Amino acid sequence: MPCHQETRFLPYSADQIYDLVVAIERYPEFLPWCKDARIVSREKNQVVADLVVGTTLLREKFTSTVTLDRPRAITVHYRSGPLSHLSNAWTFKPIVGRGGNKGCEVSFQVDFDFRSSLLRAAMTVFFDKALAKMVAAFEERAKALYNIPSPAKRERGR
Repeated sequence: MPCHQETRFLPYSADQIYDLVVAIERYPEFLPWCKDARIVSREKNQVVADLVVGTTLLREKFTSTVTLDRPRAITVHYRSGPLSHLSNAWTFKPIVGRGGNKGCEVSFQVDFDFRSSLLRAAMTVFFDKALAKMVAAFEERAKALYNIPSPAKRERGR
């Protein structure tokens, strides 16, 4: 499977975006294809989590170890499930964006592959769209949680 990496500026603090990503139990509320999420264990800087992903016809559960480095980074390492491998990393960097707007630079990287050639073939067709939809879901969740108006709306409200 191909890897995917992207970096975006978001008008939220690094702490806010970190909190959103680390709230694994809330993923089924907003992430496409996430049907269930459960924390198996939690230690100081590490979480073991089960995610169930799929559609109405196909569901798969996988387990990952999530390493936490608040508020700088979250890394995910695959433990078990239908994949042959999975690595996922988020980094959060406080930054001042265009026009002096404060926020954070969010970098997202994922690399995974399926054991099943059938699942691999199906996912290859949808890979780019699926990841774009997933990243957009995190952005929409941030807007819903933190309700920060766009710079144009802030100017009108003065």
